[in-house]
Amino acid sequence: MELRKQIEPQMDIAEKRYPQILKLVLDYADFCNENGDENNSEYKNLEASLHQLTAKDISQFNLSEWWEEEGAEVLSFRIGLPDPLRIEDLKREELEEVIYRIGNFKPPEPGDITFKAQFSAYLDNYYHQFLALNFKTYSYNKIFARQKDKDKKEFWYTENEKAALLWNEGKY
Repeated sequence: MELRKQIEPQMDIAEKRYPQILKLVLDYADFCNENGDENNSEYKNLEASLHQLTAKDISQFNLSEWWEEEGAEVLSFRIGLPDPLRIEDLKREELEEVIYRIGNFKPPEPGDITFKAQFSAYLDNYYHQFLALNFKTYSYNKIFARQKDKDKKEFWYTENEKAALLWNEGKY
């Protein structure tokens, strides 16, 4: 299903921002390797530069130890991708598509080396942010994490059950 433009991740903007963000992140790493950053002054400069580029709260990202996580490329992509928007007139089908995309990654076609193909596997955070912004019933732990029934048996909600919990009979 095709989502409305306002719901889709703004990959074109992320692609434009990406080279500059990646350079800043790698330059910071090089600086730290050569000089250290004991007082975090360069870290603060990096945060300020990234905030100026993206208008995002950069404190949510681990800028100093990204090599222990997903790497500089994915970090730069996540920083460059604009945050999701609040949508007033969401349709149940759109919610179902977002939930589907979270749980079902579709690999790009072989040979597809586009920016979108390179980073489409890393849109999970975007979609979870979208749900948190648009559904007051959103809770990762209560909806997307493993659950336990009354007999302490573990289970996962189905996509339809997740949609029903978020939709909350239209009172989202």
